[in-house]
Amino acid sequence: MVVLLLLAVVAVLRRGELMSRLNPEHLRRTIGQMGAGGPILYIFIYAIAPALLLPGFPLTLAAGLAFGPVWGTVYASIGSTLGASVAFLTARYLARDIIYELLGDRWKRLARGVAEKGWIYVALTRLIPVIPFNLLNYAFGLTGIRFLTYLWSSWLFMLPETAAFVLFGDALSDLVKGRIPPSLLIGLLLLMVVLLGPLIYRKWTGSKDALSR
Repeated sequence: MVVLLLLAVVAVLRRGELMSRLNPEHLRRTIGQMGAGGPILYIFIYAIAPALLLPGFPLTLAAGLAFGPVWGTVYASIGSTLGASVAFLTARYLARDIIYELLGDRWKRLARGVAEKGWIYVALTRLIPVIPFNLLNYAFGLTGIRFLTYLWSSWLFMLPETAAFVLFGDALSDLVKGRIPPSLLIGLLLLMVVLLGPLIYRKWTGSKDALSR
């Protein structure tokens, strides 16, 4: 699914000739002239995106395009973790009843999973979400998991996918030109690791369903 989305982005960019005007090196120099303001603005936008139920995929791609693979991963990881934290705390302390109504009974599955597996369940759902990602952040706020446990496990197990998407963003300009850069191959490898993680866990534990119950 992610690969198809990436191909769709490349097709749109090639048709609109946007990439010819949006040179990554020029973009990074321009953002660099903003000093700390550029990364801070990006992190702020990413942090509020879950509250607005905006998808993180285009924002993460943008990090690779604007900041490169290393700093793009750093900033996207900080932004996505802050966004997940804002949603969690909103559900737990500010809008609990509203989130209950929005999720219905779906949060109960997470509550049971957290009660039985703790941080491992958070890790597994970060790799293979059982409900849409933004709603997942809110749903965890309704469970009994401690905030700090949720915070570090979310950050750690979102990181491989975040890095993969940033690498895809870094590869966009080359893909539009018909080249396959190393960053794309590394990103695909990371994505494979993310997808295989729950399968390895299931085999290791002997569970029929890593996200069961």
